[in-house]
This record gives sequence, C-alpha cells and structure tokens, in this order.
Amino acid sequence: MSGLLANILFYIIPFLLVVGVVVTVHEFGHFLAAKWLGTRIDQFSIGFGKSIAHWTDKAGVEWRLGWLPIGGFVRFAGDDNAASVPDQDDLEAMRRDLVAREGEAALGQYYHFKPIWQRAIISAAGPVANFVLSIAIFAGLLLALGEPIAAARIAKVFPNTPAERAGFQPGDIIVQADGKPVKSFDTVKQLIVLRTGVPINFTVERGGREVLLTATPARGAVTDGVGHVHQLGTVGIQFADLPQDRKIVRYGPIQALRAGVVRTADVVQTTVFYIGRMIEGRETAEQLSGPLGMAQISGDLAKQTADVSKDIPTFAINAFLTALLLVANISVGIGFLNLMPIPVLDGGHLLFYAYEAVARRPLAAKVQAAGYRVGLALVLGLMLFATWNDLQRLRVFNFIGGLFS
Repeated sequence: MSGLLANILFYIIPFLLVVGVVVTVHEFGHFLAAKWLGTRIDQFSIGFGKSIAHWTDKAGVEWRLGWLPIGGFVRFAGDDNAASVPDQDDLEAMRRDLVAREGEAALGQYYHFKPIWQRAIISAAGPVANFVLSIAIFAGLLLALGEPIAAARIAKVFPNTPAERAGFQPGDIIVQADGKPVKSFDTVKQLIVLRTGVPINFTVERGGREVLLTATPARGAVTDGVGHVHQLGTVGIQFADLPQDRKIVRYGPIQALRAGVVRTADVVQTTVFYIGRMIEGRETAEQLSGPLGMAQISGDLAKQTADVSKDIPTFAINAFLTALLLVANISVGIGFLNLMPIPVLDGGHLLFYAYEAVARRPLAAKVQAAGYRVGLALVLGLMLFATWNDLQRLRVFNFIGGLFS
C-alpha cells in the first residue's frame, strides 16, 4: 500500500499537474483569441471522457472538467465538423439556417464565417500561448533567481576517445563550441549528445591562450540528470565542478525576457535538429516519449527533489521550481507539435486555411475527411511508438518475460 501511495505522490500527481497546466494554457489561448475576435463559444473542456464537474457562465459557455485530464478542447458554436473546416456546401447550408434563426448580423459571431485571418489567429493562439508560457517561466526564474553557470573546465580526458584524438587536455576550459560562446559545461553536453558523427569545432583556453580543436562525437552511454542511461553522442571528457568556477548571473527584466525568448527558441531549434537527424537516419528515435515517459520524468524529478531537500518547506519550494521548469520545457514541445501541418492539429487547420486563401474556397469535405483520418492515424501512430519507447525504457517487457521464465 505504501508503494502505491508513493507512486501516486511522485509519479501520477506531478504528471497530471504538469500536463493539466500545459493543456489548460494551450486551450485558453484559443479561448482568449476567439473571445477577443467576438466568436461565440459553446464549451471549454479540460480533460476527456465523462464530466466530473461542469458549470455554465453568463456568456453561455459551459466549463467542463473531464475525468481523463490529459487533453482538452474549445468547441465553437456550430462546430459540428471534426476538422473544423466545413466545405462550401456545408457553409451555405449552415448560413441559411443561421440567417433564418438569428438573422444576418449573427453570422459574424460564428467561427466558420469569420475572415480567414481571424480563424488563423484563433488556431495559432494555442501554440502561441504555450510559447508565451515557456518564455514567461524561463524569464521569471532568471529574474528571480539568476542563472547558475559553471565554467566548462575539463577534469579528465578518457583514453581512445574523440576528445583524446582531438587533443583535449585536463585543465582546458571550453569557451566556444560550434561557433557559439559556452556559458557552462551543460551547454557543451547538450551540444554533443545529438551530434554523433558530426565534427564540432571547439575553442579552449589553455595556459592563457586559446587553442582550436575539432572533435567528432561517437555513440556511447550518457547518463542524464535523473540517472537514466541513453545511447547518445559523447566525446569522452569529464568536467570538473569546482567552487571557483561557479557563479550566478543576474538579469534585469528586459535581459530576463530576452533570455527567456532565446531559451525557448533553443528548445525549438534542438527539437527541429533532432527530428531532422532522425529522418536522415543519423539519430535513433529512442528519445521520443509519450505519457508514460513524461510521467516517469515527472516522478523521477519529484523523487530527486525530495532526496536533496532537508525539510518539507524546502521540498515544497524545490518541487515548485522543478515543476515550473518541466512545464516550460513540455509547453514548448506541445506548442511545436501542434504547429506541425498535420490535420487534427492546429498546424493542419492553418494548412487548410492557406489553401482556402489561395483557392478562394474551403477544401472539399471528402478531402478534409481523408486528411483528418490520415492525420489522426499519424498522431496515434506517433503516440503508440512513443509509448512503445516508454515501455522499453521502463523494462516492462523484461518484467513480463521474467514472470514466465
């Protein structure tokens, strides 16, 4: 019983809280944009499945909480088409019915009769809200706490590794990598892990002078911040973590906001780079995670936070800060994913609107329906593949096999 309670406290609750915040902000972005543009809204739902709580506000919007809090949606008045883009015949039938019931002036309140640019703004508002949330969290943490950095000083160079062949030496301080300044050894690690087989130019400080070195990461075991081992790029160096190399960089409001934007853009850039490498066959897809992987990361971070916290108040503060960072990173991923041009996602809606703007008419209903089915299959396939990765990472199949051996 105590094991079940611990799993609920450390894995299930943090996961639901993180996902709940990210999804709520995403859907609220759609909601606020629609309200701003005078769109009539029927329902705002967080979670799927049977409602466990619901109420209706003065504007007639039903606010709903589903029992499965891993998604959500905003439903606009008259939105009966699953793809949210009815074809010309559907629009004309809907127009006649609305004019007969409510008059010509009422059309401006319905999503499907909004100008294309307004519908595009409403569709894009969800991902934009996710990016804004990430920027706000990163900027807020930098403003409040500053940025802890540690010089990328090399403590050890392992034999027969790319670093040894490149000429790295203990005591070197990496000051530049891939043409960009290096703030800390974390910056170097993040650069190396996704560049197996890609030569990287480094500038190191050695004995008061700068030395140029080039190393090509090779596939190897890399341990992440919560102790999980992955097969990623490595060059074979161990960084020192000396007190004299650590410092806190403080930010003003403008600098913190700018840094928040840069950090959010860096997450997107890293994601795009990883996907590109994966498509080229140069990187494995093992880093893709689904709900189980997200739950594991949330739980492992919660446990790690509990281990390093000396008392409950300290744990509460550390857990809150850790959760904020996790929300910021996941929010970027959700925003980026939803902008992909796949029907059923916001990017798919934007793709349909782009066609409508060029062709001066909505895409045919049959084409929309086919695109919706293909898009749904792609999203579900991606989720299944990510869940398969999670199950393998959690060694579920080894456990099941052990039961029968």
